[in-house]
Amino acid sequence: MEDLVVRDADVVDGSGADSYRADVVIDGGRIVSIVKEAAAAGCQRPRAVRELDAEGLVLAPGFIDMHAHSDLALLRDPDHAAKAAQGVTLEVLGQDGLSYAPVDDATLEGVRRAVTGWNGYGDDIDFDWRSVGEYLDRLDRGIAVNAAYLIPQGTVRALVVGWEDRPAKPRELDRMRELVAQGLEQGAVGLSSGLTYTPGMYAPDAELTELCRVVAAYGGYYCPHHRSYGAGALEAYAEMVALTREAGCPLHLAHATMNFGVNEGRAPELLALLDEALDGGADITLDTYPYTPGCTTLAALLPSWASEGGPEEILRRLADEETAERIRYDLEVTGADGCHGVPVDWRTIEISGVADAALGGFVGRTVRESASLRGESPWTTARELLLADRLGPTVLQHVGHEENVRTIMRHRVHTGGSDGILRGAKPHPRAYGTFPHYLGRYVRELGVLSLEECVAHLTGRPAARLRLPDRGLVREGYRADLVLLDPATVAAGSTYDAPRTLPTGIPHVLVDGRFVIEDGRRTDVLAGRAVRRSPV
Repeated sequence: MEDLVVRDADVVDGSGADSYRADVVIDGGRIVSIVKEAAAAGCQRPRAVRELDAEGLVLAPGFIDMHAHSDLALLRDPDHAAKAAQGVTLEVLGQDGLSYAPVDDATLEGVRRAVTGWNGYGDDIDFDWRSVGEYLDRLDRGIAVNAAYLIPQGTVRALVVGWEDRPAKPRELDRMRELVAQGLEQGAVGLSSGLTYTPGMYAPDAELTELCRVVAAYGGYYCPHHRSYGAGALEAYAEMVALTREAGCPLHLAHATMNFGVNEGRAPELLALLDEALDGGADITLDTYPYTPGCTTLAALLPSWASEGGPEEILRRLADEETAERIRYDLEVTGADGCHGVPVDWRTIEISGVADAALGGFVGRTVRESASLRGESPWTTARELLLADRLGPTVLQHVGHEENVRTIMRHRVHTGGSDGILRGAKPHPRAYGTFPHYLGRYVRELGVLSLEECVAHLTGRPAARLRLPDRGLVREGYRADLVLLDPATVAAGSTYDAPRTLPTGIPHVLVDGRFVIEDGRRTDVLAGRAVRRSPV
């Protein structure tokens, strides 16, 4: 007998088509048959070792988080309920141009320091890999959900060029191309960049274009956090479209938002730009999270010149009074490139986490609020916190616009990504709530998307971008990465005050046909593995 039959489910199959009622039979980690209600009339219904009554529940493909920062969390926390409880069965790691492979010892140390706010320093991790393939092999030892990997361009540049602001020499560019090719051959699905983060931001377009040519040759895609989400946002989007069209490389725009006051109500301008390119034959997708605040590190706001040389050089400049004053002027008056060309408004910068627990009093307050309590300027507070926590603080940036969020999520190439940073005392609620928030808030309550449309955005469409031939849809022969949800009650439990609260209305989640969430509780199953790029 087969392993499991999910009986009387309302199947939303991930294609965008209307739902239908069916029994879905699972065996050996795959969907082996789908018996629709009409076909079952008058014939014997399928049987299995276990039967699950899904009356009143929707059966959908497992959700694909197109922008995740669980690179160490999957290794650190086998439970990983933050994502599993949302119905996520696949995460895409290696985002924003900074992750942990490929590296040598010195580069690994620099990256660990640079993204402490995202993933922690990793004292509890045995970094027993250096290449992309070795990192994927490490994931294959057993993780809560599946994971794909993007080669981080900033890490590659740090490994070959260092943290300096200069063009790559011809032999260095050749070496970067080799590393990107090797990572793709070892299973990466594409290349990411963080073009407001060092050292990736030091790469000129010509360098990025050459790397994208390699990505295109292997059938991958380019996923940039582009050069501005603020004052130069539209120009930055256009730059990425032009660059990838020249390289012949598919483009996936990371957390494709229009933020800060200069972009209020301007989402239609972005979508018009993308539609023109799509209609002209460009291959473009994008992801967003269904919230208005962003989340990053406090150090990311600094001007690029202040970040040249890596984390230790940043700290040295912050400690120097004259240099620190130059940094302040760029942040508060000019509009630093790290802050997207917009003068920082310290009322919008909320500290969400610190590396040193002794600094926990800053968490949950804006920089302006803490400065007022301390009787000093906001810059003085921010600077002292960066020095004391050695660049560890994470922040929420309250700079988004609800109208823009809703407009972009309706687009024909939209997918879902949490951009979830799991560290910190008060992380952004998107880390624990993105996918149920789409379904509860934007489907059931607001009707921005239909259930079938939304599920397609979160499953079938991202699977197509990742070129996964047997995931993202409820189809016979496909892998049994599935979620069962109650459309009447599904909702994010996470809030800004209680960001680690798990969602409601998602009683069952299966990875490879095994329950990772059963009756609303996390099991001990570690059925996830690395999902490697499909050959061209």
